[in-house]
Amino acid sequence: MTRSLVQALQDFQPGLPLAVAYSGGADSMALLLACAEKWPGQVSAIHIHHGLQAAADDFESHCREVCARLGVPLQVLRVDARHAPGQSPEEAARSARYAALRQGAEAAQPPIRHIALAQHADDQAETLLLALSRGAGLPGLSAMPAQWERDGIHYYRPLLEVSGAALRESLRARGISWIEDPSNADEQYTRNRIRARLLPALEAAFPHFRDTFARSAAHAAQAQRLLDELAAEDLVRVGVPPQIARLQELSRARLANVLRHWLRSTHATAPSAAQLEELLDQLAACTTRGHRIHLKVGAGHVERQGQVLTWYNP
Repeated sequence: MTRSLVQALQDFQPGLPLAVAYSGGADSMALLLACAEKWPGQVSAIHIHHGLQAAADDFESHCREVCARLGVPLQVLRVDARHAPGQSPEEAARSARYAALRQGAEAAQPPIRHIALAQHADDQAETLLLALSRGAGLPGLSAMPAQWERDGIHYYRPLLEVSGAALRESLRARGISWIEDPSNADEQYTRNRIRARLLPALEAAFPHFRDTFARSAAHAAQAQRLLDELAAEDLVRVGVPPQIARLQELSRARLANVLRHWLRSTHATAPSAAQLEELLDQLAACTTRGHRIHLKVGAGHVERQGQVLTWYNP
């Protein structure tokens, strides 16, 4: 069963001081208020001004008013969230947002190493449905982790077992207002169509879908951790850069697994499904000294150099 805000915050024990990513919407409003009340004087807020819509200045004003009333320090950081050719608007905004959160955390005095994000159970279900719609593998089906570390900063999502409706109800019960982002109603974005059309249908047909979806995502995450452990062992065996002869000793499934791990862990890139299949075929065919491998993979190219594979970004 999904949990209440109070239940979720009882089990939330982050490091302090803590920053809350605060947009001014209901979800982050509920999280900021709960954290500020639980750890008075230890919580600050970071507001990301994306500059993508006319209402952005109003969002900032609202956040400043709320934080002043709560006595919570606020940083407002402006980012350029415009997307590059071939990049999705959502990915561009997400990348800009995390870069800004890191900047804000490092600029704080003392520096902040713990940040709470307000994604909730509905967001988790949407993420899983998005992954399914795109034919994602286990990393995508694992949806959003409850906590992780990146660049020395610990991120937390303490509300993943709380529904969006429960968060809004907790605010209404206290007479607390929030702002609605008009872009959330724009159904040109797949996530918004899922929210507007699919979640109500799932609620009617499967009232506990948030719980079962979360359980499936947890199973996928556990399976991915096992694959990561196997890939790390195999990467030690094949070497860095990987030796072609040792790669060819692996089954096709293990070969795909270790190649993904090598590209991600060593070069911070990921192959598409088609690129990985072509690389597997090329490795299987690489039986002579003169066989050439030069393929577009991820953000760069994989190339054969003598007895090993290398990756470079031209």
